[in-house]
Amino acid sequence: MDAQGLIIFIAIGALAGWLADEFMKGARFGLLGDMVLGILGAVIGGLASDSLDISGGGLIGSIVAAIVGAALLLFIVGQVKQS
Repeated sequence: MDAQGLIIFIAIGALAGWLADEFMKGARFGLLGDMVLGILGAVIGGLASDSLDISGGGLIGSIVAAIVGAALLLFIVGQVKQS
């Protein structure tokens, strides 16, 4: 991955973290925390879409996979944080 690809990946992850936080009301980790969880969620979403062979759709598909991964990660971290 070149520098431009890395920057795009980080931007998509940050956007996904923010959007996932908006969907997952109550998970609130702050803007920076949501962005970090979004980037990690983008990795999870990307790996899941690759392993399930549902990748495709280009940029939109990447954003959707990142949002789903980030929402899942926010849910899991929120559950762990509550217990």
